[in-house]
Parts: sequence; C-alpha cells; structure tokens
Amino acid sequence: MTERIGYLGLGSNVGERTQNIATALELLEEHAVEVEALSSLYETEPVGEVLDQPDFLNAAARIRTELEPLDLLDACKAVEAELGRDCDGPRHGPRPIDVDVLLLGDIQLEHERLTLPHAEVTSRRFVLVPLLELEPGLRLPDGRRLNGFVQALGDEQDVRRAGALDWRA
Repeated sequence: MTERIGYLGLGSNVGERTQNIATALELLEEHAVEVEALSSLYETEPVGEVLDQPDFLNAAARIRTELEPLDLLDACKAVEAELGRDCDGPRHGPRPIDVDVLLLGDIQLEHERLTLPHAEVTSRRFVLVPLLELEPGLRLPDGRRLNGFVQALGDEQDVRRAGALDWRA
C-alpha cells in the first residue's frame, strides 16, 4: 500500500464546536488516518444552501494514510456518524461535525461519491485560509498554487481566526 499525505477540512456549528473537532481528530486516528498537523480554528459564516444557522468553526488537518480515496471518505463518514451527524439532514445544514477530503496526494478523481481535489477547495475561503496556514505553498495536483485562489476571492466570505486547538493534549 502507498502512504499518502492528504488534507481534510473539518467544521462544526452544533454543540461544543471545539470539542467536536478535537473528538473527530481522535476518531480519525482510530480509522487508520494519522493526523500530522492542524491549522488554527476559524470562525466562519455559513455558506451554501442553508444560511440561517449558527456560525461554524473550521480547520484543516494534514494527514498521512494508506487508505485509498473511497476508503478515506468512508472513514470520514464513519467519524461524522460517531459524532451524531444525521446523514439525511439538509445539504449544507447545521451539523455537529463535517469532515471533507480536500486533497489526497496527487490524486485526481471523479467518482459519484468523491471528487478530488474537492470541488469547492478553490472557491471557499474557509477552506483555503486554514489549508494555506498549514502549507503556504500548497498546490493542486495540476500544479496551480492555492494562494492565487484566495486572492481571487477578494473580500467575500469572512474568515476570522478563533485560536488554536491543543488537540494532542
């Protein structure tokens, strides 16, 4: 099996948001996903189809895993379920945890369950800011630098640093 470096996006806007993210990181480790680093936490307004809901805490994690892309997705979905996420809830609705596979090595994938890189990785400031905190020179598999996408977004999508999470404590 091939070990790969990947990046996950984590978000929570229901319950104890910081604890939800910390618990998700612990649970990922139980699903063959080694979390190497975590960005700061960022307070962000909801985007997408349901805007009338509490603000999110978001972060990005650099991971190392031998899991294949769909197996990694299954691990993320299992963590969401373990933390009480309703898989039948509204798309972009309130949730205790959201764990998205953003990038996995240089894999480009179009599958009905998973697109890599994540379809919205270049259009969401709450994804880009934490990713670039972890890896300022991060590039997509096609070589494009992610920092150029942040600049293109301008001032839309407010993302405020909310502190650090000492998740290894």
